[in-house]
Parts: sequence; C-alpha cells; structure tokens
Amino acid sequence: MTVAFFSGSRRRAAVALGAVSAGLLVLSACDKPTPIATLTVGSDSINSEAACYNDGEAIKESQIQQCLNKKAEKSITVAMDDKIRFGVDPEIADNGWTIFLGGQQAEPEPYKKTYRTIPASAFFSSQSPTGESAGDTQVTIVENTGKKLTGIWHFKLKKES
Repeated sequence: MTVAFFSGSRRRAAVALGAVSAGLLVLSACDKPTPIATLTVGSDSINSEAACYNDGEAIKESQIQQCLNKKAEKSITVAMDDKIRFGVDPEIADNGWTIFLGGQQAEPEPYKKTYRTIPASAFFSSQSPTGESAGDTQVTIVENTGKKLTGIWHFKLKKES
C-alpha cells in the first residue's frame, strides 16, 4: 500500500484553503447587518443596529407598535446644556428619518441628512406639578419614506444629576 505524503508547505496550504472555505461558508449563513444609528454627547458615543428592520422594506403594520414600544438597550448620560449629535448611515438618510419620543412621532417630516444636532433640553419635559424633569427618556430614530416605516433604533437618554 502506498501513502502519499504532502510536504510541509503543501500541507499548510491545504489547511489554509480549508480554513478559508469553512470561513466563507459560515459567513454566507449570517444575516446582513442592519444600518447603524449613532448618538454622540461630548466625547461619548453609542451606536446601535436596528431593533426592527426588514432589509429596507416596510415593517409590517402589525409589528410597528410592538417595535416602537421596545426598550432601549443602549443609554448615554446628558446634561441639560449638552448638544446631542445624531448620525445615521447614508442609506437611512436616503429614505429619511424622524425622531420619536416615548413611541410618539416628534417631528412632522422625515430628515434627509446623515447628521444633526439637537439640544438635550428638548428631550426632557416637565413631568411633575413642581416642574421637575424626568430622569430619563427614550429616543427612537425611525427610518421612513413618509408613507412606510423601514427601520427603528432605540436609545435611552439619562439626565445627569
């Protein structure tokens, strides 16, 4: 019986080719990542993939309210005099995006640029008869074309004490 042995360099090349093939197979089974939305306050930033996203297609009507009501997983602390910088991937800006507060639309028209700045004080309203502001609020970025919602990203703003 004859056994063919590979030389050291051929064996390494075969192992490397096998590893690359296995890696490509694993990657082909992965979902495409969703576009990213980012909030920046001073030198602190948080970013998130979408809580709900249908690869650029409209989210089903039956899922919209459930998606809007999801709790934010990422949070950032802000002072009332801070500026909050919102950034979105270009594909989100191409469709347009709006800001929702507490699950309710806060702006009438979709914004079509990738970046904007809003004062933190705009996100904290009076909650008590004494005029004391809430300690935190959920901000949601919603990608929409004006007619259909295509992506939802959640962030929590914690008011600095």
